[in-house]
Amino acid sequence: MVEKLHKWFSPNLGRDVEMLIFGEKGIPIILFPTSMGRYFENKDFKLIDSAAWFIENGFFKIYCPDGIDSHSWYNKKVHPSDRVKNHIWYDSMLYQEVVPSIQRETGINRIITAGCSFGGYHALNFAFRHPDVVKNVICMSGAFDIKDQLDGYYDENVYFNNPPDYLPNANSDFFKDMMVYLGSGEIDACLEPNIKMAELLGSKGVQNWLDIRKGAKHDWPVWREMFPHYLSMIKY
Repeated sequence: MVEKLHKWFSPNLGRDVEMLIFGEKGIPIILFPTSMGRYFENKDFKLIDSAAWFIENGFFKIYCPDGIDSHSWYNKKVHPSDRVKNHIWYDSMLYQEVVPSIQRETGINRIITAGCSFGGYHALNFAFRHPDVVKNVICMSGAFDIKDQLDGYYDENVYFNNPPDYLPNANSDFFKDMMVYLGSGEIDACLEPNIKMAELLGSKGVQNWLDIRKGAKHDWPVWREMFPHYLSMIKY
């Protein structure tokens, strides 16, 4: 399949950012790495390979941006308020730099976000912060409550980046045609957060599908089975 490395200086982050792009055309997907993962992680763990047929046949074009979790949520060297602010700059980079570029390249305004584990948090949080540019969300073994990363600290910025907190009060006309795929293993540590998220989304009238895989755990082989399955269900 076609693979390209895109590197640019991000005004929002004040640093160079790298992103792998797979495919030449199709519905665009921003695929996030897991906790503190890099832009090449989803390739290295063969999640991209699991979707090769869809990419090579022009159904989807996948963008894998770098993560900055080690500077934000997992950065214990700075105050929790700064961890959140660093994430907000990352969010701005995606919304103001990555998404417009994707829209120009593909001609599609509302994209897909996806991710495994902590990448599932990023996929869902970005989608519901910016439903104007996201239509479908794929979360594989995602965990959605960020408060454990902040040592008890809480402020408005935390609230607006913690989906279990802000979603009950969130409203948007864009919610009407969004679709969220929530995958989890039966013995996955993130099973309960996915059950709760499905209930929360259902109460908001957001279409979602909770897929609990029998005997499955929190690991890449499970996600490599989930990802192409969910891609096969996407409708635009």
